Parts: sequence; C-alpha cells; structure tokens
Amino acid sequence: MRVALFVACFNDALFPGTGRAVVRLLERLGHEVAFPSAQTCCGQMHWTTGYHAEAAGLARGFAAAFAGHDAIVTPSASCAATVRRDHARILRAAGERDVPPAPPVHELTEFLVDVLGVTDVGASFPHRVAYHPTCHSARALGAGDRPLRLLRAVRGLELAEIPAADECCGFGGTFALKNADVSVALVADKVRHIRSAAPDVVCAVDNSCLAHIGGALSRQRSGVRVLHLAEILAGDGA
Repeated sequence: MRVALFVACFNDALFPGTGRAVVRLLERLGHEVAFPSAQTCCGQMHWTTGYHAEAAGLARGFAAAFAGHDAIVTPSASCAATVRRDHARILRAAGERDVPPAPPVHELTEFLVDVLGVTDVGASFPHRVAYHPTCHSARALGAGDRPLRLLRAVRGLELAEIPAADECCGFGGTFALKNADVSVALVADKVRHIRSAAPDVVCAVDNSCLAHIGGALSRQRSGVRVLHLAEILAGDGA
C-alpha cells in the first residue's frame, strides 16, 4: 500500500522525530511511505479563529497535495479530525457547491488497527507508561481503546492508569492563550493525576497536548517524560 504521511504543523516545527517514527514504523510493516512536499497546514487554526477564506484555500491545497494516494496517515488526531469533519463544511462555507468527499485521512492508531488489522507492531519499550486520551482522539475521532491495544502489545511496557484520564489537559490550541487561567488549572489537575500513577513516560497521539503537559511536568521537576505514541511503537526499547 502506498501511504502518504501528513506530518502536521506542530510536529513539523517542534517534534520532527514523531514524523520520522511514523515512517520507520510503517516501513517496518512493509509499506511505502511518501511525503508530499506541497503539504501545508490543515487550516484548523484559521477556521476556528474566523479566517474562513484562508481555511478554504488550505483545504483545497490539502486535497491537491494528497491526491492519488491509497491512504493518508497522520500522527495528529486533531488535524485528522479537522480534515475529516471540517474540510467539507469549510469549502461549502466558501461557496463551493460540488464539494468532494474528505480525503482518506487516518490518525496513526486508526490506520494500524482498523486498516492494517495490526495491534502488535513488534515494539519493545521497558518502561511504565501512562496514556492520555486527547480530546480530539477520544471525542472527535472516537479512538476508543485502539491506542491502549497497541500499547498492551509492546514488549516490556507496563501501563499506568491515570485517574480521570479523559479530562482535558487544558491546551485546546488558542484556548490556552485566550483562557490562560482555566488552561493552567486544567493542566495542574492533569499533572496531579499523572503523578499519582507514577509513570516514567506519558504518551498520547497529539504532540500539542503533550507539549502542554510536558511543560507542566517539567516545571514541577517531576522526572516524567512525554513521548508521542508513534515513537514508542517505532522504537526498540530506548
């Protein structure tokens, strides 16, 4: 299967290792991975902050950049949800009548479990790991237990359960800027719950949330690392 990697802005700018991990993982599973160089932002921030014309241009560009691939895989539940849920209505809001179906974008764990039928990717990671279900993965995509099924199959990995795991971390894109006091309170609760589970590592499928959580953990000098799920699944135990 010819798979295109949609790396997403946050990963491209701040966490390039996550994109490389997705490529290593999919190639290890026998798939050719392409990286369309014309890809840009999915338009989520533009759409949610009122820049609708700009969002429509990005939606059109996205469809053109990824045309012709069997599947599109991204290590960002937030961006996958934007393409699948919002691109059609963004284009309709811009006055387009014949809006094509959304491109076949899959968040990584969806692709592994639902498309490839894989839960054991042959990974090893001998650490105690807590999984944070991000809002977009849990609510917009309905990720369910897919990430946990993949983690349970990793050699040496011990799962640590976070109390109130499905509560928001407080990031929410521009929410963290516009509602800083609420954002800080939410991440304080999240970090308190994480630390009560005593993990070595916290993982998720959105690096934006992990950056927010990781910053709070670092300020408390907790010693707990944050790591995208893709980097655990692609790894060999580091």
